[in-house]
Amino acid sequence: MRKDALERSENMKRDGFTIRCDIMVCSAEDDAAGGTAPHRYICQHFNTLLESKVGADVTFEVSGETFAAHRCVLAARSTVFMAQLFGPMKEGTTSSVIRIEDMEAKVFRALLRFIYTDSFPEMEKEGMLEEAQDVEQGQEEDEMRLQWLRGLFTAADRYDLQHLKFICEKRLSEDIGVSSVAATLVLAEQHDCSGLKMACFNFIQAQSSSCLKRVMSTNGWGHLMMTYPSILNEVIAKLASKK
Repeated sequence: MRKDALERSENMKRDGFTIRCDIMVCSAEDDAAGGTAPHRYICQHFNTLLESKVGADVTFEVSGETFAAHRCVLAARSTVFMAQLFGPMKEGTTSSVIRIEDMEAKVFRALLRFIYTDSFPEMEKEGMLEEAQDVEQGQEEDEMRLQWLRGLFTAADRYDLQHLKFICEKRLSEDIGVSSVAATLVLAEQHDCSGLKMACFNFIQAQSSSCLKRVMSTNGWGHLMMTYPSILNEVIAKLASKK
């Protein structure tokens, strides 16, 4: 409705109008008798399949640990696994062990959990308290979680799991801090993630002078300047536009 027509309408009273919406929610799974269809447990079933290893036909070795999985499940979820396991460059036979370099075992385990359940995995906490005895436990746990999240983000990009990559990007954007922004910016640049990169720039732009000095004194910032010096120009441009 055009604005002038609305203003002339009898529905307009005292410069305002009311909209009423009646919503009916219907389930296509309800039968004619009004009953409800059983819940779907496909995610639980696939998780049980992963844990039981029944029918597993491919084995991965990651950081000294082995993982049994199902080729068809992996290929259905990841174009990279499809090419790796069924394409012309497929690795070995069903009895071979595929070795994955540059990845922690706990990250690959979380990756498999997401592939089978389509749910964001929880970080393993076993051994965390022992590792954090000599430092501030809360800070140590936060750092370990960030490292795990970065590893999972990298793995998601490596195996073309865009939904998992998006979730990791969102969580990393929410966890940007003075000590982590440089490392996160490097990660965003490495994986061509413009959304995460912009979140880092916005964080830097919003900081006070004292906070910026702390950011630039971190090891992550030194690594950033050595590996991606061109980012400095973008940072300067952001700071210059700061009001």
